[in-house]
Amino acid sequence: MSDAHGIRMIDVGGKPVTRRTARASARLRTRPETVARIRAGSLDKGDAVATARLAAIMAAKRTSDLVPLCHPLPLDSVACTIGFEDDALLVETTVRATARTGVEMEALVAATAAALAVYDMCKSIDPGMTLEQVRLEEKTGGTRGDWRRP
Repeated sequence: MSDAHGIRMIDVGGKPVTRRTARASARLRTRPETVARIRAGSLDKGDAVATARLAAIMAAKRTSDLVPLCHPLPLDSVACTIGFEDDALLVETTVRATARTGVEMEALVAATAAALAVYDMCKSIDPGMTLEQVRLEEKTGGTRGDWRRP
């Protein structure tokens, strides 16, 4: 039976199980004073870096609940690193799974959720923050092979 609107989950049953990795990033642009408070751990809500890491892990695990048509995947690992520029917080996530389909969406959702968690913790002191450049940096594994952002 065919869906009249052409929306369907892709059948990955015939694909081989391989080691899959994806790395994504996001940038949260903010004021230098806000970056200083995040780095110092002096926000009213607590440690934004630790919260961002936890948000990334939780989000990666729930990607199929958030993004239509994504397969639920048993993840092998989720890592989140946070870096700083004068006026930005830099998030990078790496997701790994041994599966029939890739983990690009999990890495992208994780990076976005980490940045949004920091946004939530800082919005009272800097409502003008901007979430920018959410993007896939690289992926490995699968039938289409490896890809890396030039």
